[in-house]
Formats: sequence, C-alpha cells, structure tokens
Amino acid sequence: MHTHSCSRQGDRAESLAMSDTTKRFSGRHIVVTGAGTGIGKAIALRLHAEGAQISLLARGQAALVETATEIINDGGRACVLTCDIRSKMEVDRSFAQAAQELGPIYAVIANSGIGGPNEDGAEDRFFDLVNTNLAGTYLCLRAAQRQMDADSGARHMVVISSILARIGVPGYSGYCASKAGLMGLVRALAAELAPNQIQVNAVCPGWVDTQMAHNGLQGMADAMGVSKDEAYKIAMQDVPRGKMAAPEEVAGLVAWLISNDGLGMTGQGLDLNGGAFMI
Repeated sequence: MHTHSCSRQGDRAESLAMSDTTKRFSGRHIVVTGAGTGIGKAIALRLHAEGAQISLLARGQAALVETATEIINDGGRACVLTCDIRSKMEVDRSFAQAAQELGPIYAVIANSGIGGPNEDGAEDRFFDLVNTNLAGTYLCLRAAQRQMDADSGARHMVVISSILARIGVPGYSGYCASKAGLMGLVRALAAELAPNQIQVNAVCPGWVDTQMAHNGLQGMADAMGVSKDEAYKIAMQDVPRGKMAAPEEVAGLVAWLISNDGLGMTGQGLDLNGGAFMI
C-alpha cells in the first residue's frame, strides 16, 4: 500500500516563515518516519516549529494526517506518505515522491519501529522485529541518501534506537538485537558517508512517555501480577531521574543533532534515559 498527499501554507504565510531568521531549518525538507504518534510526532512538530518542511511517513495514514493537520494549521508545509518500510519498492517510491513534492532532503529521522517481546516457537516475532526495526531503517536511510543534494552542504541521518541497544532484557531478544544492530549500521554509514558531508547518528531513549512505553508497562504489570502504577514505580527504580522522559526531550536532542551546533557529531549514539544506563 502506498498513498501520499501534500499540503502547503499560503504564499504570504510561507514568505513570512522563510524570512524568520530565528528558524534554523527554514526551507529545509526533513523526512520523519513513524511520525503519527509518540516520539516521531514530537520530532515532526519540533522541526516544523523551527521552520522545516516535513514529510511524514508511516504505515497508518490516519495518525499521519492528524500530525500533518497540526503542522498545516500552524502555517507549515507537510507531505503525508504511507508505506510499509519493510518493502524496498514502497520506501524508494515514497522518498522519491517526498523529494518531488518538497525538494531535496536535508535530513531523515528514522523513527519507525515496532516493540514488544518475542519467544521461541510458532509465534516468534523475531524476524518481524528485525525486518522492521533494522532492515526497514536501512531501506529508509538509503532511500533518503538518494534524494539528498550532493552540493548542499551538511545533511543528516538520525536513527531512533533504544536503551535496549545497550542492555539485554529477558524476552526481548528480537527488539534488543534489532536496536543493537542499528548502532552498527549507524557507525558503518557514518564512516562511509562522511566524505559526502552526511552525518549519521543515533539517539537511544530509555523510558519515554508514549503509548509504546505504556503498553510495555502493562505487559510488565500483567507478568508480575501487579497494577500498572506499581509496575511504573518498579521500572523507575532503575532510573536515577525517577521519571520517564517526555517525547519533546527526544525531539530537542534530534533538533540539536541536525543543526549547525551538531556539525562535529557523527557515528555516535546519544543516550537519553534519565541515567538508567551510563557509559
């Protein structure tokens, strides 16, 4: 399945936004995958607020349209592209369409992914987790690379990985493997693409206040025979900060990474987890 729709602000509003020198991404085209909810939506809204034109990509169209509507109603430009990132054909077509609508890509934020446990047996989700989180991200990065302008200076790829790239959790072999694999992908592409002025980095969030996290807490609660609130208290015992991060905190770090302030950073994984994992 592949659909797209693009909308833009009026000419007057656009000219005003383009003249606002405080918006460091004015006129830049940024693709955010998994942009319908949670971290991806927060990233899309933050980058729009700093002047970017946003292509929103995910499997589910309804949530993307909601995000796009917020951006457009705030005077921005947004393009909605629905595709399954496990399909190279769909991904390539979506990124080509994005570039056709909004111009060469300045940055891609590869946030799409799935979570949850897996276990040995007929219902093992291992390959779906790896195909989506690792292989799907790879397809998105390569598709974005082909739509970047080689003569436009620094460009960026940011992968949203996880604290579970750093530590192992029982029952989460597929998720941990897929997220750890992303770190190897980031380092290899950073080395490969540095001569092309493309920076490649990862952000590794811990607990973030999203539906995915709350689903995980409910799963913990069910397995332990306790309430969800009790599961939250138990989970936060391992977080020195004592609380989940807000999606907007992740978005702020991403914005820094792809700005001129982050130009010296490539091949890195930045941990944002309230101190739950420290190097």
